[in-house]
Amino acid sequence: MRRSMRRAALTAVVIGAAAVTVPQAQAADLPTLTVETTQVAFGLKRPTAIAAPDDGSGRLFITEKAGTVRVYHPQTGLAAEPLIDITAHVSVSGNERGLLGIAPSPGYATDQTLYLAYTRASDNAVTLARHADGTLTELLSQDHATYANHNGGQLAFDGDGLLYWGIGDGGDAGDPFDAGQRLDTLLGKILRLDVSCPLYCVPADNPFVGVAGARPEIWAYGLRNPWRFSFDPADDSLWIADVGQGTLEEVDHLRADQAGANLGWSCREGTEVFDASRCRAGESYVDPVFTYRTSVEGCAVIGGVVYRGSRFADIADGVYLASDYCTNPAFAIRANPDGTHTHARIGELPIQPTSFGTDADGEIYLVNDLPGQLHKVSFRSTATQPSCAVDYRLVTQWGTGFHAEVTVTNTGAEPVSAWSLVWSFGDGQRVTQAWNATVRQEGAAVTAGNADWNAAIAPGASVQFGFLGSRTGANSPPAAFSLNGGACR
Repeated sequence: MRRSMRRAALTAVVIGAAAVTVPQAQAADLPTLTVETTQVAFGLKRPTAIAAPDDGSGRLFITEKAGTVRVYHPQTGLAAEPLIDITAHVSVSGNERGLLGIAPSPGYATDQTLYLAYTRASDNAVTLARHADGTLTELLSQDHATYANHNGGQLAFDGDGLLYWGIGDGGDAGDPFDAGQRLDTLLGKILRLDVSCPLYCVPADNPFVGVAGARPEIWAYGLRNPWRFSFDPADDSLWIADVGQGTLEEVDHLRADQAGANLGWSCREGTEVFDASRCRAGESYVDPVFTYRTSVEGCAVIGGVVYRGSRFADIADGVYLASDYCTNPAFAIRANPDGTHTHARIGELPIQPTSFGTDADGEIYLVNDLPGQLHKVSFRSTATQPSCAVDYRLVTQWGTGFHAEVTVTNTGAEPVSAWSLVWSFGDGQRVTQAWNATVRQEGAAVTAGNADWNAAIAPGASVQFGFLGSRTGANSPPAAFSLNGGACR
């Protein structure tokens, strides 16, 4: 018998590339998460960055400091020959110089174009270039000859296809050029560029377009050395790990609408005043969402990525994973709906991690400097797994869609709170609308999380939700369900 279900407050869902807002599905509490890694390749020579082309190939591109790009495939391993070799163009005269960043074009499947960030061999300028049809074309450079450190180098495209590039403050210590707070230099900044132009164009809505004396390429400033940053594909927010001077390492989290954010350096280091003479009256600084003590808990923060894959979506969805070069901790940070952030140390990673990345499916990989390995990341939860039963009912279906209702019963002796139910469709079904739950779908994997009014399931009690979906062909029910990481019957 069909049970009545409250249809108040229909919930948006992710459907392909549709531009809809999705509340984050509930996942395991951070203190119950642990991280594990599996080495999948070795023989890399000082790897610096990871990127994945969205061309259906399943490959990863890995940059090596000297100027080569290596290819890894899960089935065939690390290719012996590099995809690209630009060593003649790259300076490796200092430990932090070299080929530092890579970003495949959003249209890589058809244009085979890569964007590379490196230290130029001729003069040590940090340089952005396009590699297409075997040709390397320089797009933009910034003088960086005085000191060898703080080159930055991260590249990433946002959801609108605009390219972001991070550059350090020029090196040495203490920001000798006062670059962090100056707007007339690209040092100590994250830039935002439209690279669909022959070289590049400045997007008209960049925050300093038309500001006298300011470089219009700047998106955010007040950075010391943003070695790694990444976008959360769920909301296009930007996570930035900025390496500290000697007191605090920091992670910053900027919403997509926080253009022009001032992250404080070198007035501040993390949350503390570093040089009061560089603090400006009335200036608004964006606080980091996470800090830890340099020389106590590490030496250089290694920025990571937000987990948005399907394999561990029930326990790790929305978790930002980062580390430190010297102490290799696994730092997990999660953004909360109220704008606060929760963090925990959830294990250790391989020694000397240098960069994180994801494959095209959102699964996390990392490379470490010496001895030059590639590792795949997995999560597990140490929380007591709930006992549960699921009744999935196909209420009705028609030529192009269907209506299903789900009842989840807690068959255990303990309450279940902040529940997250995960399943996979086998016939290409796509959820289009849901009620009494927040629903996210990525590929075949679906995660349904509680609404505000049904977050707890008492022993012996049930919650119900329903959804509409589209289908092609058969419409068989899911083969298995898991609740907060535990299998249901």
